[in-house]
Amino acid sequence: MAVPTFDPKELEVVTQIPENPMVPAFNILNYPVSEREATKAAFSGKPIWQFIGGVENRIFTPRILPDNVARAFIFEATPFDPNKGGGKDMFGMEWEYVPSAGGSMIRPGKPFMEDANEWYDKVVWPDINSWDWEGSAKENNGTYLKSDRFNLAWFQTGFYERLITFLDFENAVMALIDDDQIDAVKDFFEKLSDLYIQIFEKYITYFPDIDGFYIHDDWGSQKETFFSPAVAEEMIVPYMRKVTDYLHSRGKFCELHSCGQLMKQVPNIIKAGWDAWGGQLMNDTHKIYELYGDQIMIGVIPEIVNMEALSEEEQRAAARDYANKFCNPDKPSYFNFYGAKMLTPAYREELYKQSRINYSK
Repeated sequence: MAVPTFDPKELEVVTQIPENPMVPAFNILNYPVSEREATKAAFSGKPIWQFIGGVENRIFTPRILPDNVARAFIFEATPFDPNKGGGKDMFGMEWEYVPSAGGSMIRPGKPFMEDANEWYDKVVWPDINSWDWEGSAKENNGTYLKSDRFNLAWFQTGFYERLITFLDFENAVMALIDDDQIDAVKDFFEKLSDLYIQIFEKYITYFPDIDGFYIHDDWGSQKETFFSPAVAEEMIVPYMRKVTDYLHSRGKFCELHSCGQLMKQVPNIIKAGWDAWGGQLMNDTHKIYELYGDQIMIGVIPEIVNMEALSEEEQRAAARDYANKFCNPDKPSYFNFYGAKMLTPAYREELYKQSRINYSK
């Protein structure tokens, strides 16, 4: 798609998404193409404007997947009360919803396994054919999943996170480096990648409007990665790559959600085949963009300032500065959701305008 040149008529407000605790009121403008087309163009390396991660796409997490109920994270046609979340995931591991945290955790106590070698005898693999795919498709296709916005299926539990559910954190991180467990972990991840591919094939078959997959696998803490880049490259990257290669073969985009200080792991994220990654606030996303933005689309966080203390023109100047640094047609990025509170109407409008101008050059 050729990027259309900017027309000031695009700044007309068509509608507005109401303010919520995470994002100020968000104006939908008179775009030259749909939000879906624009997001697909960005993932293809030809952005039209700087899309806002987590805002200008539709999250899809149907209750048909047991993990979504266990994690109390359902976004689909029928509303879901998170207080009814928790319970067993697809492997039968028990989760508890913690209202004060707004999320779920594996029920504490004795881990399901203490050694990765136990999985061959203990892990019961889910029968995904028994899930009501046809019923979920009837409920969501054409109602929740529509062609106007980029539909992004979130998948809650990746590879290392799945290992944690069986072993707890300490045993899981040790299993990645223990010579007596490494082969068992690799065998488990190999079979897990096959399962995930089968699940994603069901998604693609029953929900044809899905454009991409957003897959979670946390690798770090506030200050450091959980394991070395060498360990990640050997133990996780090959199995992730198997999944991303499959999704790309089906014409779907794939983004990694991985929390923690992951500067050291970005080369592995690239090797694993992800199209995009947006780090949290503890990451220097400006530096990461500088180093790796030509190899993967980085969700760049703006310099966080108190917008209430700025005049409208200062807000616009901040937006232009961001756009001129990070909206490069030869090195595209997207606006990281962790900067969403910066999106006042003036900042958002100016970011849209300047990114449109920059990306159409």
